[in-house]
Amino acid sequence: MSLAVLVFGMSLLSSPPRDAPEIEVQQGRLSGRLEGGVVSFQGIPYAAAPVGSLRWRPPQPALSWAGTRPANVPGAICVQPPANGDPGVGPPPMSEDCLTLNVWAPADADRLPVLLWIHGGGYNNGSGTAALYDGSNLARRGVVVVTINYRLGRLGFFDHPALAAERPGTEPGGNYGVMDQIAALEWVRDNIAAFGGDAGQVTIFGESAGGVAATQLMVSPAARGLFRGVIVQSGMGRQRSALLTEDRPGRPSAQSLGAQFARSAGLPDATAQQLRALPPERFLSPAPAFYSDNLLVDGHVVPEDVVQAFAAGRQAPVPLIIGTNSAEFWWIRPTDAGAYGRLDDALLDEEYDSLIEAYDGRAGYEASIVSDLVFNEPARHLARLHLNAGHPTWQYRFDVVAASNPEPSGGATHASERPYVFDNLHTVGRPMQARDQAAANLMAEYWVGFATTGVPRAATGVPWPQAVGDQILEFTNDGPRVVDVPNRRRLDLIEAYYGRVRP
Repeated sequence: MSLAVLVFGMSLLSSPPRDAPEIEVQQGRLSGRLEGGVVSFQGIPYAAAPVGSLRWRPPQPALSWAGTRPANVPGAICVQPPANGDPGVGPPPMSEDCLTLNVWAPADADRLPVLLWIHGGGYNNGSGTAALYDGSNLARRGVVVVTINYRLGRLGFFDHPALAAERPGTEPGGNYGVMDQIAALEWVRDNIAAFGGDAGQVTIFGESAGGVAATQLMVSPAARGLFRGVIVQSGMGRQRSALLTEDRPGRPSAQSLGAQFARSAGLPDATAQQLRALPPERFLSPAPAFYSDNLLVDGHVVPEDVVQAFAAGRQAPVPLIIGTNSAEFWWIRPTDAGAYGRLDDALLDEEYDSLIEAYDGRAGYEASIVSDLVFNEPARHLARLHLNAGHPTWQYRFDVVAASNPEPSGGATHASERPYVFDNLHTVGRPMQARDQAAANLMAEYWVGFATTGVPRAATGVPWPQAVGDQILEFTNDGPRVVDVPNRRRLDLIEAYYGRVRP
């Protein structure tokens, strides 16, 4: 055990501060903190530590404790590689024992709606403990906010023939990070009333991989009934997942990938015991890729690809907000897109000339095609499918760019909406103007209004129409406005491309 983890463990045993708020959950008593009219409880275990024989097993119930457990410091972040400056990672220490969540609530909360955040990071990085995701400013608007950690990378999304051979009966495998998310939702169902939350009014919101997670939970039978609304922020939608045991064209199965990794670790005939004996840091290299390694269809927890389920109307029948940013992957060119997913072997051959024209030349195509392929057209497609299935659906586009932004992005880059949604602009680390704070106030209001009523409403904002006829709400530097989905010609061509290569 590292010194950092040991010190963290000792902090859990320290005495709670005087006059700290205390509540009782199923596992025992917790002591948190009160600040600015908001109570917070951090580092709450929602499942048992997934270590030893529990590595690559479904999450087990959290263990009970005696006495009062201090819950005023973040839990450990899950094992992950360096985050390259992403403010959504959170502070050390890092540990396999990381299945904790955090709660913020008004001090007088009573049956308030719940917003449960699933962080992004490509299923390889991130945590619910980052200052960026502090829920205080959302809680002050009349909701209970929950942020969670879940297993990442090969510790969260992994399979191997030796692991499959030891699984009893119909126990699911592979998607352990998604199973963690479901376990956190179940814990919220069973315990959130103690914090003043209403278990019948849970809205999931997530960004990037967290947005993908939100849609996966919409198609997961195990998650059905655990939430009543979903907000998807830059959550893709057209991705094709690996199967557990069967290879797809260009997509090895999870077990093939697991066997390949075991060979790289010097275990050509690996046993489950040998895999579980490897130190957790060993699973960080070579780094898994989100699109090709961490997206799995296991037949149980995630029974099919998200777009396939939506097309058949098998997703959860709940209100949905879905949207993207105006310059998502502005820095990635088509020739570099392999890190974020194949553009398929056809590579847009039949649509190429029309696309070049629609993008006003090669330079526009190079700058925006990956964002449109991975984010913008898939968001419109899922919105249409959900609306056509008879479920309330709203779409947005985020185009707020701070004057202090140093990027030559030409718009709002991937993940840049997060501090606005949480109204935590102080975490950006650059000067922000009154227009930025106005945008943050507005987004937080819409998100809280949606969690409260099932409709995105803001007292200071314009009415947000449903996505009928491709209408969206666009957040701009000058305030929100209702517009048609921008660049429809481009998206129509991409839709035709997807219809051709992925019928």
